[in-house]
Amino acid sequence: MFYGEFEHAIDEKGRLSIPSRLRSPLRDAVIDQFVITRGFEKCLYMFAPNDWHRVEKQFRALPITKTKSRAFLRMFFSGASLVDCDKQGRVLVPKNLLDHAGIEKDVMIVGVSSRIEIWNKKDWKDYFENTKQQYAEMAEQLIDFDPTESNNGEI
Repeated sequence: MFYGEFEHAIDEKGRLSIPSRLRSPLRDAVIDQFVITRGFEKCLYMFAPNDWHRVEKQFRALPITKTKSRAFLRMFFSGASLVDCDKQGRVLVPKNLLDHAGIEKDVMIVGVSSRIEIWNKKDWKDYFENTKQQYAEMAEQLIDFDPTESNNGEI
């Protein structure tokens, strides 16, 4: 649903304009709210409600008897905030989340299939440069994909 990289800026009120190419599927699905929370690698995650509910259901299954599960759930859910998308396609990003990701003005908005990630622009560029050399290796380790196999017309 969400794909691409986009350079944007947070305005003086803490609002972020969602790029029009990311808004198109949202209009079709009549999505006007998001959940934004702390992501990993010092970024923010932004989910449409249906995707958020799937993530929440999966994470709620973690055992509360485990110390690491409790700590993770606290960090992930305590930062979560439901935000509205205005008619101009802007969302107000809470200050505590901007602080978590080190975002002051310039950002990269990155579509990662079921979520949008919001990065400090410099941090994204550094992350990308440090990770791109491992791209093929990660694919080899994580994905069992044979492009010669038939996919019955599916991507």
